Amino acid sequence: MLKTRLISAAIMIPLVVGGIFFLPTASVALVLALIMGVGLWEWARLVPLQTVLAQLLYPAVILLLVWLAWRAPLDALINILLVAALLWWLAALYWVSRAKITTESGALVRVMKSVIGLLVILPAWAALVMLHGREQDGPLFTLFLLVLIWIADSGAYFAGRRWGRTKLAPVVSPGKTWQGVYGGIGSSGLFALVVGLLYSQSVRWTAGLVLVSLLAVMFSIVGDLLESLMKRQRGIKDSSHIIPGHGGVLDRIDSLTAAAPVFLLGLYWLEL
Repeated sequence: MLKTRLISAAIMIPLVVGGIFFLPTASVALVLALIMGVGLWEWARLVPLQTVLAQLLYPAVILLLVWLAWRAPLDALINILLVAALLWWLAALYWVSRAKITTESGALVRVMKSVIGLLVILPAWAALVMLHGREQDGPLFTLFLLVLIWIADSGAYFAGRRWGRTKLAPVVSPGKTWQGVYGGIGSSGLFALVVGLLYSQSVRWTAGLVLVSLLAVMFSIVGDLLESLMKRQRGIKDSSHIIPGHGGVLDRIDSLTAAAPVFLLGLYWLEL
């Protein structure tokens, strides 16, 4: 399993970095839409939508909304999408903190979870596209956000393995601990501080970057917990098996879906 994970990572990481730096924003938007389309198909199975047709129509409808947002143009809608995302993730924090595992999948529950999928995917796609499209430093900021989340995940994993004692959300994700959270926040905060000091001579700018980064990492934990809740309610370990050794697309982007809108909104508010 570890060998498979490493091989998959060795293939994906250069593709991701190359795409960020060498593709124009329009192409990045298309690639992200395709990736998140697969994630939406996985979400449809987690809801669960009952038929294959419904599982295919669900991502198709949301991708149509993505296309309409792109045609709007996107920058006219981005503030609305980011604020909607922030409100949703605050609600999600409340939900996962009081979650109960249930196998109930009535029509009302399926509608609710289907709407949640829209709130998870559309703002995240829009945030990543707008982040990449920033003048001069867009690709750098996009890579920074991805590395930030990777470091937070790794820091949480190793700190949790070494010192983990107090469960974070035992009903939703029994393996996660508060010590892991501290490790993730500490490692990502240090990374943001180093990048800020190297990138800017301004104390205000560096402090702002660290603050925005820490907020994004904290919300990324909620994104991870939300998908864990969805999977536990379906009684499955991975959202799919599309990526060898890593599970599904949602398993790779769950943290990012929450972090990206919060990160971009923080950049806007602090004028970074």
